[in-house]
Amino acid sequence: MSTNDIREGFFLECEDLLEAVSDGFGAMGRGQRDKDTLNAVFRAVHSIKGGAGAFKLNELVDFAHQFESVLDAVRAEKLAVDDAVLRLFHRAGDRLADLVAAARDGIPVDADDSAPLAAELAALVDDDSGAADEAAASFVPVTFSLDLPGAGDDATDPLAAFVAPVPAATQYVISFAPNGALYATGNEPGLLFQALGALGDLTVTAESETVPPLSDLEWDRGYLTWTLTLTTEAGEGEIREIFDFVDGLCQLEILQADPPAAGAPANPSEPGESPVPFVPPVQAMGPDMDVPAETPPQVKPVVPVAQATPQTEAPSPAADNTPVQQRATIRVDLERVDRLINLVGELVINQAMLTQSISEVRLAPGNRVEASLDQLKRLSSEVQERIMAIRAQPIKPLFQRMSRIVREAGQAAGKTVQFEALGESTEVDKTVIERLGDPLTHMIRNAVDHGIEPPEVRIAAGKPPTGTVTLIAAHRSGRVIIELTDDGAGINRPRVRELAIAKGLIPEDKELTDSEIDGLLFLPGFSTKTEVSNLSGRGVGMDVVKSEIQSLGGRVTLASRPGQGTTVTISLPLTLAVLEGMVVETHGETLVLPTTALREAVQADPGNIHSIGTEGLFLSIRGGYIPIFDLGERLGFQENTAQADKRVLLLLETSAGNRSALAVDRVIDQREVVIKGLEGNYGHIPGIAAATILGDGRIALILDADELVARREPEPETSHLRLVATGA
Repeated sequence: MSTNDIREGFFLECEDLLEAVSDGFGAMGRGQRDKDTLNAVFRAVHSIKGGAGAFKLNELVDFAHQFESVLDAVRAEKLAVDDAVLRLFHRAGDRLADLVAAARDGIPVDADDSAPLAAELAALVDDDSGAADEAAASFVPVTFSLDLPGAGDDATDPLAAFVAPVPAATQYVISFAPNGALYATGNEPGLLFQALGALGDLTVTAESETVPPLSDLEWDRGYLTWTLTLTTEAGEGEIREIFDFVDGLCQLEILQADPPAAGAPANPSEPGESPVPFVPPVQAMGPDMDVPAETPPQVKPVVPVAQATPQTEAPSPAADNTPVQQRATIRVDLERVDRLINLVGELVINQAMLTQSISEVRLAPGNRVEASLDQLKRLSSEVQERIMAIRAQPIKPLFQRMSRIVREAGQAAGKTVQFEALGESTEVDKTVIERLGDPLTHMIRNAVDHGIEPPEVRIAAGKPPTGTVTLIAAHRSGRVIIELTDDGAGINRPRVRELAIAKGLIPEDKELTDSEIDGLLFLPGFSTKTEVSNLSGRGVGMDVVKSEIQSLGGRVTLASRPGQGTTVTISLPLTLAVLEGMVVETHGETLVLPTTALREAVQADPGNIHSIGTEGLFLSIRGGYIPIFDLGERLGFQENTAQADKRVLLLLETSAGNRSALAVDRVIDQREVVIKGLEGNYGHIPGIAAATILGDGRIALILDADELVARREPEPETSHLRLVATGA
């Protein structure tokens, strides 16, 4: 394994460690400030510092060390965590993430950028050292003479009255046997030994008898074990803390040795030799490593220590220190996964073509060819689902990034805002997660700047002074739904309408519903801010959100209640490669309607179709009336003269909960189709989400049901759809 691979593994591990830091602070914000939560955060920061030290990431090491010192003071109950301290911890966690990202991307870091925050962290623990500093400052030297009467070999030491008794040191014998997983996660035993050496006098013996010949070595196993003898004033608990973040990755036994006999050296060694100091094993990592000047160039062999007796009955390492079974994983280049997904898409297309060809032969029912074809269809569907699952990832890392956006936006706006996240385990396609970052950032900044009121306004309105921004993710009807909710003032619709008229976006006499007024916020150049701030006011934001979501095949809607807050709902496909669709025909064209919006298909009775004024046709069903739209007319095709009761009606329900019916000539079948994007060649086409290739080789357009229903009349851009659909 090359150094680059180890370095990459370290940064991948940092993602999990930073997630643990964020989770810990989130739990502490909810009042869960127990030792387990705090220790988890401490171990994560400590692990980042240790790994960064191996790669000489000095700025990261320095800041993590300062952060770790403050967390250690909290663990020692020398510092209480209140809301102000927790806010500082959040900022420190954000800075730690920035330093990790800069180190990963090779971006130079100015140490002065971290200095103010490091100083704030240091100030939290400076008070604890104040008493010691005061005692040191008030020390008065004592003058005395060594020429005392009777002084000699048997005389009492004249300095004894002025020297405080030194605490007795304890000698520990530590057996340390790492397994292969310890090395695979980028941990370095030498760094552990270096930390032990800081506690006292340490000698290290490597047990190499278990190392097989080179020809029999297995690269992913750990063979070396070490016996370490440590003489220290520290307790066993402090020693075990050093091994906390490799817990489960090694076999560890710590025993207290018998006290040495009177006059014997503290550390056992060859007769007449002075104790052998510990040399940090990281010296052997390469010629470019920094080795302290006082470190001797060689370590003399260490004589085995005297028989150790346990302080308490120690369990067998094999019984209590069995490594935790880890799930086997491999890292795969994302480009390879994408190529595999494309091949699966082609497999689905070819399976559809084969099905089409066999259906044209008109074989006898129940023949073996059709049975084999059905089995092939099931297998290809399962392969497609499994491949798509490879790209699916929990949305939690994205939500954690948004937590930081909320804190920074609240600070910039002078408001106190808390963040809540639900459904963080919801899995979403990796590409979707990557492209959701900017839209969610825009929406959160708008929610904090426009929605959440200042504390004094909230108190006057009977609300708590702290506003709340909530992100929710869930799977519904084969789609991913993300809701962003704030408990602010809601949308001031009269104000929005006035500004839209003033900007010439709508006529002054135009009557708009509440949802249509809310939709004005997505128009380019629209902003309710009269002054430009760091967060908003430039009229760029919500239109970018809408276009980005649409490019992902999704939809975005607004719902607001004055004085109670606003909810922005994003509906996205589970994957960007394959979808389940209903293949229909209208006006001689074959189209695909995603089944996520489809509720049922009906052949209406003439008595249930009514014409109401100038509003068009309505279907009477289950005690209600649903508007009927001709799909061909919506797409700009020629008007269909067939009666509505002679056609198939597809009952749809949009993400906003509105119901309608699309009239088509006939339904062909339901199948999985491979999505082929159109925007790269044609731009955004109203009412069209993408295209696909059918089993007979023809191109079919995939419809955007929500946009079709929302439009009131055909637009000029749809006049070329027939050319696209026929492949011309």
